[in-house]
Amino acid sequence: MGGAQAAARIQAISLDLDDTLWPVWPAIAQAEAELLAWMQAHTPAAARRWAEPGAARAWRAQVEAAHPQRAHDLSFLRLQTIALAMQAAGEQAAPQRAQQAFEVFFAARQRVQPFAEVAQALDWLAARYPLLALSNGNADVLAMPIGRCFTASLPAREAGHAKPDARIFRLGAQRLGLPPQAVLHVGDDPLLDVAGARNAGMQAFWLNREGKSWPAEAGPLPPQAADLLQLCQWLQQLGEAC
Repeated sequence: MGGAQAAARIQAISLDLDDTLWPVWPAIAQAEAELLAWMQAHTPAAARRWAEPGAARAWRAQVEAAHPQRAHDLSFLRLQTIALAMQAAGEQAAPQRAQQAFEVFFAARQRVQPFAEVAQALDWLAARYPLLALSNGNADVLAMPIGRCFTASLPAREAGHAKPDARIFRLGAQRLGLPPQAVLHVGDDPLLDVAGARNAGMQAFWLNREGKSWPAEAGPLPPQAADLLQLCQWLQQLGEAC
């Protein structure tokens, strides 16, 4: 643990999800595998097109270029990318098939495995602070067992803005009924989480699980820890928590 001390009394905590509460890429890889398996079983022509090297990436780029105003909505981007694959394969009822395929992907995307200390740490934090999930991703934390610890969730697709945009952080503070400076945001990304939160007037804490070096472009070194139990210890040392 290290870095600057809290500037104001912390009254609530917002938490990033992917790579903060759980490793994201195992869940994404499993979701991709289940998506392809479903397509192979139900829309084999589209599955063959999807499996072509670079095809999905090219369709995703096409969707992003056509809908820049939806860049914050990963579910929309994924669904439309699948729809392009269905159309390219000449699939009948492409929109409906794309929706079915997306639902397979999305269900698998929710099956995350939290880091070992997360449940214990969240229970400790939730007993002392309102907790808000604040994420660019599309995992539904409130539907998970650890969701019991959260007061609310604000994904980017609902906020209309993605981190590091200050507006999503300010909307999060509003949802908690607090000024930004009373909220501590905790996340793994120096730019998206720490710099973004600071620019919105929040306090920030860096969850540095991999022992990375702090990038100078993200501003002054914040307080940091290798896991959420160390965050709890830091809060105790501040005398913030009862």
